[in-house]
Amino acid sequence: MTKFKTVTPKKIIMGKLSFGCDLLEELTKIATESGIRLGRIEAIGAVQKVRIGFYNQNKRKYQFHLFSQPMEIVKLAGNISTKDGKPFVHAHITLADKAGKSCGGHLAEGTTVFACEFILETFEGPEFNRYLDEETGLSLWSL
Repeated sequence: MTKFKTVTPKKIIMGKLSFGCDLLEELTKIATESGIRLGRIEAIGAVQKVRIGFYNQNKRKYQFHLFSQPMEIVKLAGNISTKDGKPFVHAHITLADKAGKSCGGHLAEGTTVFACEFILETFEGPEFNRYLDEETGLSLWSL
């Protein structure tokens, strides 16, 4: 059954990430230090290397791919909710190589920023907490 809650826009934070930082770690740090427990993230830019995941539904585990080459961030989209009482960033990323070929997946630690501009929209409303979903094996919102 589809479940949803209503939230209200609160504020928007825009910024530029540091050269050489880990993309996921830095977004998580911003959320944690800003006390953001509910939000939406998008970003564009470029990375020096990237680590992305694909969730194998049969094995119920992520398979990770590492691309050790410069790539453009065509689109990063994600959200912030809570997991184990802490802000949790869940994002997917689409990238393009120098030939224009695209790939994408679940953003994982190990993605190094070359340049990245982000927009983080925060919301007011009930918390969206992540718990293990027995049906999928994923950590999903428990509404």
